[in-house]
Amino acid sequence: MDTPSPLFDPELLRRYDAPGPRYTSYPTAPQFTPGFQEIDLLEMAATSNGDPIPRPLSLYLHIPFCASPCFYCGCNRIITRDTARGAAYLTRLYREMAMMSALFDRDRDVEQVHFGGGTPNFLAPAQIAEAMDVLRRHFSFAPAARLDCSIELDPRFIGPGQIGELAAAGFNRASLGVQDFDPEVQRAVNRIQSVEQTLAIIDACRRHGLRSVNVDLIYGLPRQTLEGFSRTLDITLQARPERLAIYGYAHLPSMFRPQQRIDASALPAPEARLALLQCAIDRLGQAGYVYIGMDHFALPDDSLAVAQRNGSLHRNFMGYTTHAESDLIGLGVSAISHIGPSFSQNPRDLGSWEQAIDRGHLPVWRGLRLEEDDVIRADVIQRLMCHGTLDFRDIEQRHVIDFSTYFATALERLQALQEDGLVELSGDGLAATSRGRLLLRIIAMCFDRHLPTAAAATPCFSRTV
Repeated sequence: MDTPSPLFDPELLRRYDAPGPRYTSYPTAPQFTPGFQEIDLLEMAATSNGDPIPRPLSLYLHIPFCASPCFYCGCNRIITRDTARGAAYLTRLYREMAMMSALFDRDRDVEQVHFGGGTPNFLAPAQIAEAMDVLRRHFSFAPAARLDCSIELDPRFIGPGQIGELAAAGFNRASLGVQDFDPEVQRAVNRIQSVEQTLAIIDACRRHGLRSVNVDLIYGLPRQTLEGFSRTLDITLQARPERLAIYGYAHLPSMFRPQQRIDASALPAPEARLALLQCAIDRLGQAGYVYIGMDHFALPDDSLAVAQRNGSLHRNFMGYTTHAESDLIGLGVSAISHIGPSFSQNPRDLGSWEQAIDRGHLPVWRGLRLEEDDVIRADVIQRLMCHGTLDFRDIEQRHVIDFSTYFATALERLQALQEDGLVELSGDGLAATSRGRLLLRIIAMCFDRHLPTAAAATPCFSRTV
């Protein structure tokens, strides 16, 4: 399945740069309610075990601790230098693993494991290896050839010699936070990170046989300039990571307290922000990277690019992934599970999560059972976000609907996007154009039944560009 490369159209991007969901789920998290509780999760897990063909599992572990605050961060994290808190956290995390694993049949292989944060390498490599060992005792891991084990790393707090310990524990993918190498930008966001220590970790990942390295960059940060960001791209592209994520900084200080320490007057103007994005897109295209979608790029032989070509790309709370037909189990504070037609989220505050574990309960804070309409729209939005195309007849056959009747309102909304050259519509389907590839969120929003309510309730979404 060939997808068009993105075409940068500044005028269109400016016009459509409005808040919108990132669609790591549908319905999105603002639709989760406290009415979904532990008993509902138990029921959904039992139902998922009844599938004629056992669905594989994906595991996400949230490690919330960070030794130092990054002012741009919107993640759920706890700032501390007390490493003993990591050990106490793992003790409860192991209890949650035991409770969750008991819900799923042992013939359901784990095909994906991801440690996210926070800063997973706040834990010592030996602790991370121990956590992997406990997971293996509780769940059935797929053979190595089918297993993706990834971890987010802060290069400031891990040495090259420790990468071998992670590889020995089973990790074969790593994602490194960089954001920007410019010293002025780093000071403005309180993340001082040298080029040397970052490249040393990438090199160590390669020497120890990790099959993929991802690097995260951010455009739109305070004091960022086109010249400085170009140097960051130069350095990063010389390292040739298999994957790159180029995120747009979302300045939401009312939601994320650390962002209140960012000088808003130092943020790039809208035109400068667009120029940073265009620079990244042009440079990555010239360097041979494939545009996956949203903010993600990959080398042509990386599994993400392969999955996009063969139609098996998937999007969930871990971003773009190759593991489409799996149930996602979230472990740890704030983690989200996607079991069958349901979502469930653990408490965002550490105390509530600890109390639930100590009482011997699954720490379910809120969630959602998907209605039939949610399932249909989730399928449509998933296909748009991953591939930028829809085959109307395929959707009709999968869900026994008449597409033009069922989605009459969405098709009306899409007319304006077609007039602006973002999509091509026909009687059989739609496809994002080269201009529309950078605005997949806008296209998907046409099919979002909950969006007007969610947008009115809270300014919870980042801007689409």
